[in-house]
Amino acid sequence: MACRISELVLDAADPEHLAAFWREALGFVELGREEDGSIEIGPPGAALGGPELTLIISPSDDPRSGKLRLHVDVRATDRDQDAELARLLALGARPVDVGQTGAETWHVLADPEGNEFCLLRGRLQPL
Repeated sequence: MACRISELVLDAADPEHLAAFWREALGFVELGREEDGSIEIGPPGAALGGPELTLIISPSDDPRSGKLRLHVDVRATDRDQDAELARLLALGARPVDVGQTGAETWHVLADPEGNEFCLLRGRLQPL
């Protein structure tokens, strides 16, 4: 039997702000909070240990050093890539240069705390 990823944890200087960004970006809702200030978000109706991946935004004062070794890829569900790019930028994402050539079919962005993610071309069906 194999395991599966159930949550991704992001450290954040401002968990409230970062959770709000990712809730809006992904259409997620708040699922719960921990005493340490962590906020779990996920698809509406998601449950702990369910099949849906959730995000935990965890408070941290540790400064980020260097490039992240893991990043998230997202795809739009109800609009084209250009419209989704405009929406994500309006939410507080910003373009990031990680050495792209300009021929890529994706956009490299950073969330409000500088965590890189890519907006890929093509749509996914909503959950």
